[in-house]
Amino acid sequence: MRITTWTEYSLIITLHLARRKRIGDGAVPARELAEIEGLPADYTEQIFLRLRRAGLVQSVRGAKGGYFLNRPPEEISVRDVMAACERQTFEVNCETHPVNDDRCSPAAACSIRPMWAALQQRIDDFLSSVTLADLLKQEASVEELVAISDSD
Repeated sequence: MRITTWTEYSLIITLHLARRKRIGDGAVPARELAEIEGLPADYTEQIFLRLRRAGLVQSVRGAKGGYFLNRPPEEISVRDVMAACERQTFEVNCETHPVNDDRCSPAAACSIRPMWAALQQRIDDFLSSVTLADLLKQEASVEELVAISDSD
């Protein structure tokens, strides 16, 4: 699993929108958000497009236009954000870059693939359990949340 800048920036953007939603601020233009958060403006625009296509944000046109979260922060998980921008949270290399057609085809009996599938499920379950609202808490509270998840 690789955490890319798409994921990192997407979380920064959605957390910014979650903070705005919490204090009752309206939509924010992509370029303004990029400037505030120190992100590349063009990259931010592309991320907003992906988030909008996934239904996580909405856009408003006009002088007071911009983007805002489509749902409450409690209803948007880290997995939702990652999947919107990366299209997947975990890439199984044998599916995307097969080494050997006989060994890597879906019909082949591979003893490694089930392990990757189980790991992907655990990662997805964990990422689904953490919401933007959770990440808005202080760092110590998030560390506690992660520790609780680790003990399960």
